Amino acid sequence: MIKKRNNPNKVFMTLNIVLVIAVFFVVLIFLYLSFRLQRNPDKVITYEGRYAIEMTSDFHGENLRVFVNDSLLLNQVMPDSSLHLSVDKFAEESVLMIVDNQTDIATLFNLDPKGSKVTVKKTEGTFSIIEEKE
Repeated sequence: MIKKRNNPNKVFMTLNIVLVIAVFFVVLIFLYLSFRLQRNPDKVITYEGRYAIEMTSDFHGENLRVFVNDSLLLNQVMPDSSLHLSVDKFAEESVLMIVDNQTDIATLFNLDPKGSKVTVKKTEGTFSIIEEKE
């Protein structure tokens, strides 16, 4: 009885076909998972809460920028009277940032997730922030 040797080209091609089929199934699994977990882009996320920000008259004549998260609310020289800003909540967590335009010194304050009334005062060159929950 004569034994036939395995044809190395045949074995190589068979292993390549098995590898291609395995890669194909992995790609199909990732596509299935990505389409299944896709969010509905038409759904608008809204948050309940409102932030009422009051800048007192202590800031008269100062050039300030006021941000909530990365949204610029105010960029001006402050008037001689107090200034009231009102913002609807638009993120899960929010930060109030007040920047002095002349020195670029920023003051940060984490806001209440449910909304609040924030009063900003200037005492002895520093900002003091008082938050009252609604």
